[in-house]
Amino acid sequence: MLDRIKASLPSLAPAEQRVGKLVLSDPRSFASLPVSELAERAHVSKPTVVRFCRSMGYDGLSDFKLKLAGTVSEGVPFIHRSVDVDDKVSDVLVKVIDNTVAAFLKYRNDASTHSIEKAVDALVATYSKRGRIEFFGAGNSGIVAQDAQHKFFRLGINAIAYSDGHMQVMSASLLGPGDCVVIISNSGRTRDLMDAADIARKHGATVITVTASGSPLATAGHIHLAADHPEGYDRYSPMTSRLMHLMVIDVVATCLALRIGGSKLQPLLREMKNNLRSKRYA
Repeated sequence: MLDRIKASLPSLAPAEQRVGKLVLSDPRSFASLPVSELAERAHVSKPTVVRFCRSMGYDGLSDFKLKLAGTVSEGVPFIHRSVDVDDKVSDVLVKVIDNTVAAFLKYRNDASTHSIEKAVDALVATYSKRGRIEFFGAGNSGIVAQDAQHKFFRLGINAIAYSDGHMQVMSASLLGPGDCVVIISNSGRTRDLMDAADIARKHGATVITVTASGSPLATAGHIHLAADHPEGYDRYSPMTSRLMHLMVIDVVATCLALRIGGSKLQPLLREMKNNLRSKRYA
């Protein structure tokens, strides 16, 4: 978060730059001080402080301070620890779990709630109009797409997942205005997924991408949900990225369930659970 603020300073207005410099000089104090004192220390107006927070991709000052407090809290393991060839099982256990926890905490602190809200709004609009909701992914991301389809299916939403490149292109060709496709990719550089995104967008469907910032796929859709992590591909299989993508889908699905409303979902889920009882041993 602090690195992003530092990198964004040159593109901000002079008054917002002063707020950014105040954050970088003492992030802990910024996270705890009231807006009036922050404005006084930065020699700007109170609306400028809020405007700076929104320029950085957050909903407002309270959202920004919450994420900032998480960033500067002690004990958060942000350092990536790669697995080595001579590691013992105990070493692997600690490193793999620490890498995953670090990635999750970093996502919690850096995630743009504005982008998540836009994605949920688009999915709610598609659901309300009974449009098509589809999930595309390849390889590990294809597994995440199937999991997303399952989560949405449980909410009574008619969704489908494709991991085959030909099926993705064919399905994207049939999408149109009012439909929505969520494209999941670790690298954001898979050609089939890029092709599908371009086709779906050309046909008027809303394209949501869950992928790494700065990748071609990140800018190929209408809404980008960043999923960044410090994973080393040369050391072991991409597990942290898959778990992060699953978490992003969980957040979106939960928000969508809340928007649909418990009065609709609770009876459906209760009946589904009762019907599944006969499938289990007592």
